[in-house]
Amino acid sequence: MIQRSITLFLAGLVAAGAIGVTIDASDAAAQGAPQSVTQTRVDVVQMGGGFRASKLSGATVYNSDKDRIGTIDDLILSPSDRNAFVILSVGGFLGMGKHYVAVPFSNLQISDKQVVLPNATKQSIEALPEFKYAPD
Repeated sequence: MIQRSITLFLAGLVAAGAIGVTIDASDAAAQGAPQSVTQTRVDVVQMGGGFRASKLSGATVYNSDKDRIGTIDDLILSPSDRNAFVILSVGGFLGMGKHYVAVPFSNLQISDKQVVLPNATKQSIEALPEFKYAPD
């Protein structure tokens, strides 16, 4: 029974492709409002050398002297200018007393799978204003 359902489903997909079914993005509507989609070409080779947020989350951040100064908790894009910021978890011991600070992503140096915030110290980072997540 399952085999037959899968076969019928695949046959339907092939038939839809043979007929040339297309979906026009301009006809799509979310919440009843027409949507427009703008396509931009992206250099996939250049993007392939980028940094995945999922891989950066939890990474330890060091300074130039290889002192551990914090851990990346999150990556946030500002709503107005789309600049990226990393949220560092700093201070504390065994999860107690830690707080979050925001640092521009552009200040980080990433090489050989190590994240470095040059010229930073634990004290200078802990002295930054505390970042608080907005309530959901």
